[in-house]
Amino acid sequence: MRPLNRTITTWAGRRVWLVGASSGIGAALAQELLLAGARVALSARRAELLQGVAARHPQAIVAPFDILDQDAWAERYQYICDQAGGVDLIVFCAAAYHPERSWDVSPDGAAHTLAVNLGSVYTGLATVLPAMLARGSGGIAIVASVAGYVGLPNASVYGPSKAALINLAELLYTDLRPRGLDVYLINPGFVQTPLTAQNQFAMPALQTPQAAAKAIRRGFAAGLFEIHFPKRFTLILKLLRWLPYRWRFALITHFLIPQ
Repeated sequence: MRPLNRTITTWAGRRVWLVGASSGIGAALAQELLLAGARVALSARRAELLQGVAARHPQAIVAPFDILDQDAWAERYQYICDQAGGVDLIVFCAAAYHPERSWDVSPDGAAHTLAVNLGSVYTGLATVLPAMLARGSGGIAIVASVAGYVGLPNASVYGPSKAALINLAELLYTDLRPRGLDVYLINPGFVQTPLTAQNQFAMPALQTPQAAAKAIRRGFAAGLFEIHFPKRFTLILKLLRWLPYRWRFALITHFLIPQ
C-alpha cells in the first residue's frame, strides 16, 4: 500500500517553518531538522530561547512573534519568505495546557487555551495555504495529542482542543491531498516538556523531546498521515477509543481518576 503522503527522506535545503520552537517537542524537532540540513524558521514568543535553539546553525531563521496576534502572522511569513524564498512545510507545535478538572475551568482560561491550540492554527493556515495551493505543493503538520482520542481527566480544555485538531487534520487531508499538498497529524503521548511538568500524576511511557523528534522524523520519512508515539501507550488509547462507552467510562474511572 502506498504511503498517504509523499515521503521526506532528504531534508537538505527543505524550508520548514516551525511554530512553537522555543522548548519541548518544537525545540527538539527544530534541532533534529537543522542537523539534517533543513532551513528552519523558528517562531515563538520568547526570542532568547529561539536564539538558543538556533545557535551553531547558520541556516536557522529566528522569527519570534505572538501567535495570537493575527496581523503578525503575515509579517512573519513575509520575513521568512524573504530570507528562505518560501515555506515547504509548516509545523504547528505551539500549545497551552493547564491540568484542571471540569469544575476548575474559567472562561478566560478556556478561551486562551482554545485560541493558542486551535485558533492560531486557522490563522496560520490562512497565511500559508494560498501560496502552497498556487504552486501545488507543500506540507502541513499539526501536533495534536493522544489526549484528543478520548475524554480524559485533567484535560478539560486541552483535550477538546486537541480532538478538534485531529478532526481538522483529517478534513485538511481530504481537501488538500488531491491538490498536491501533504498533511501530517502528529499525536504524541507523554513527553517531558514544561507543559507536562505541571502534571501531578504518573505519566506512563514518558519520552524525552529528543525521542519524540526522532519519531516525528521517522513518520515523515514513511509518509504517514498519523504519526503517533510511543506505540506501547498510544495503541492502548486507540483501543480505549473503540470500546463501548460503558466499558470506556468504567476503565477511565477505575485507572485514571484518584479514588
